[in-house]
Amino acid sequence: MNKTALIVGASGLVGGHLLELLLANESFSQVFSLVRKASNKKHKKLVELVFDFNDDLAYNKLPKTDLAFCCLGTTIKKAGSQAAFKKVDWEYPLKLAKALKKDNSNSFHIITSLGSDAQSLIFYSKVKGELENDLKKLDFKYLSIYQPSLLLGNRQEKRWGEKFAISIFPRFDFLLQGGLKKYRAIEAEDVAKGMIYGALNETNNIQTYLSDEIKDMADKLHTID
Repeated sequence: MNKTALIVGASGLVGGHLLELLLANESFSQVFSLVRKASNKKHKKLVELVFDFNDDLAYNKLPKTDLAFCCLGTTIKKAGSQAAFKKVDWEYPLKLAKALKKDNSNSFHIITSLGSDAQSLIFYSKVKGELENDLKKLDFKYLSIYQPSLLLGNRQEKRWGEKFAISIFPRFDFLLQGGLKKYRAIEAEDVAKGMIYGALNETNNIQTYLSDEIKDMADKLHTID
C-alpha cells in the first residue's frame, strides 16, 4: 500500500505517537500534519502545514489524502469555558470533516471518548456524542470512531485529577473482565497503533471501537510490524 494521510492534533498525547507511527509505517508514503505553529520536525515523508482553525477559508485549501486522522481535544479547564471547549472538540473536527468530505475524501478516523453520548448530562460526554452523531450524517465511505478509556502516558501539561486516576485505576484492571474490559486504562501509544490498524483494515461504513477493542487492534499491528 502507498497511502497518504492527514493528521490533526499531532502535538497531543495520542497524536504525537500517531505521527511517529505513520512516519515509520511503510504503508504511508506521505503525511500532512496541520499545526497551529511550526514544530520544525523534519522527516522525508512529513509535510507540516501551519493552519488557522478559525479561518473558514483555510478549510478550502486542505490537501487531498487517502485518510484523515483527527486527534483534537482539550479540557474545559484548559479551554477556559464550555464554549471554548466545544469549539475545539466539536466545531473544529466537524468543520475539518465537512471540508474533507466535500473534497471527496473517503476515510475519517477520530478519537472521542468512552461514554460519549449526545444525551448525557455530563457536558464533556455530551459534546463528544454530538460530534459522533454529526460525523455519521456526513456519509463518509469509512468513518472510524475510537473511544478509549483512561489514557496512560506522559502529557506535557499537568492534569492532577487524571494523574491520580492513572496511579490508582490500572492496579484494578484485572478485576475488569468480560464486558467490563472496555473500562481498562489504555496506553496512548496503543490507541495510536489501534487507529493505524483500523485505517489499514477498513471494512464497515461506520465503525466504533471501544477501549478493549482498540487494545486488541494495537496488539495485531505489533505482530505484523
